[in-house]
Amino acid sequence: MKGKPTTDIKIINKIINSCDVCYVAMVDKDNKPYVLPFNFGYDGTFIYLHSASVGKKIDILKNNNQVCITFSTAHQLFFRNKEVACSYGMKFKSVVLNGKVHFVSEYNEKINILNKIMQKYTGETFNYNAPAVNNVETFFVEIDTVTAKEVGY
Repeated sequence: MKGKPTTDIKIINKIINSCDVCYVAMVDKDNKPYVLPFNFGYDGTFIYLHSASVGKKIDILKNNNQVCITFSTAHQLFFRNKEVACSYGMKFKSVVLNGKVHFVSEYNEKINILNKIMQKYTGETFNYNAPAVNNVETFFVEIDTVTAKEVGY
């Protein structure tokens, strides 16, 4: 059961908005891939992320801001013949996007990003204390290319 890639923004938005986690792939200075799960915010234009302000991922992203992000949901095992292993497959919906990370250091914009992320998970906005905001790294991904795929749906 093959799915066709699509760039239909309605399908892309629906899949992204149904996911709890995205996986961000980056490439370090030694040309080695590094992939991490992230909580995220999404407004139909950008992916919003946050992190500790120091560490391996920040070093990588400040050196090379190119990323690939994947989203995957609605996983469901299926089979055509229960006795035949090769007849099994997985239904799924996914999005793959490529883009560039842009770090945000302006205080109020950092709060805006944090609220976009919190809005996704709680439906609410919050107040933040200055030390917390100043000690977190916030960034967004400018999307260059994006495709979705639905297999079995």
